[in-house]
Amino acid sequence: MNNQVPAVIPALVFDRERVPMLVGGSVIAGRFRVGGASVVMGPAGMVIIAEASDAPARSGVWSAEEVRLIGPAPAPVTERLMEWGKEGSSPIHIAVRVGGEVLYLGTAWVSQAGTSDGVLTECELRFEAPLSRELLNRVRPPLSPARLPDLEWLRNVNDDRAAALEQFVTGWYPTADVTESPISGPASRLPAGLRQLYRLAKQRPGALGIQNRILPEPDLHTDHLGEMLVFGVENQGGFFWSLLWTHEEPEADPTVWFREFDEKPIAEQEPLSGFLIQFSLFEASMGADYLALPRKLTAPQVAKLTEALQFVPLRPFWPWAPTHFYVAPGLVVRVSSEDGEAFDVWAGATHRSALAPLADLPIDWNRFDG
Repeated sequence: MNNQVPAVIPALVFDRERVPMLVGGSVIAGRFRVGGASVVMGPAGMVIIAEASDAPARSGVWSAEEVRLIGPAPAPVTERLMEWGKEGSSPIHIAVRVGGEVLYLGTAWVSQAGTSDGVLTECELRFEAPLSRELLNRVRPPLSPARLPDLEWLRNVNDDRAAALEQFVTGWYPTADVTESPISGPASRLPAGLRQLYRLAKQRPGALGIQNRILPEPDLHTDHLGEMLVFGVENQGGFFWSLLWTHEEPEADPTVWFREFDEKPIAEQEPLSGFLIQFSLFEASMGADYLALPRKLTAPQVAKLTEALQFVPLRPFWPWAPTHFYVAPGLVVRVSSEDGEAFDVWAGATHRSALAPLADLPIDWNRFDG
């Protein structure tokens, strides 16, 4: 599909004089900026030169396999990338500026692209050949371990769960400028755990969930029987979490009930104080910018994957597929299984450096951002 281009040597210093040769001539080449990266286009190809950075809002190398362009992109770049993959598509060359040098990394192909009103907003490109870890560390610098969220909260999980929840949420989520939500009724009618989470979510809205969510206080409601206070819902409405509804003083640490709409409620194994920690861990991993997603694992593979991590000492979360959590600084790994033989694992991290404990495992990854 791709046109023939002059041979280039990956991971070597990139002579800018090669750009016209790769794109098909300097006179007719177009030069653009997209999310901090330079894009040069011509009839024979495209060259993207990004900066060595780990800033999510800038274009650049994301992982050993992926490059991201962050729009908006000019119309010619949008058209070229959105048309990529059709007959006659020209190669896309990737290079990164590191200090005073520009390193050539190889060619890439468009795996996903999105537009808004006809303007490219984001584009994911996959390297034809993955980068080595040494090269990845040069073009997307690792973060100092001291800058990752620590595990101080883990010490409080079974001694002071309110402190554990606050330490985890404030360590994982940055503060955001948000307007304060209206209050639906007297806060004292809610258990202390929910009141605490709502307080934390005022400056950290992600604490209410990314995949599933804790309902904002104005949206709390009773179930169709008027017996339970629904406070958490699955993203497609398939199930919900609730508490026994009462007009009296709330129980200090009530049982959480999991329920499909027309099925019998099932009690979560942890009361609200433990449930909210588990919910927060689950959602933090689901909404993380950096992911490690293996295929189905066996019990011995799970044991190998988790041996360098710390176990969160709570009873299993989620009746459908009992789930345990393992953590490291800036990393949450959830492990679930319906039958105890095949395991689903999802790892989410605040930075690619936090995935380092998993990097050298002999595991078949669907995705690995570390």
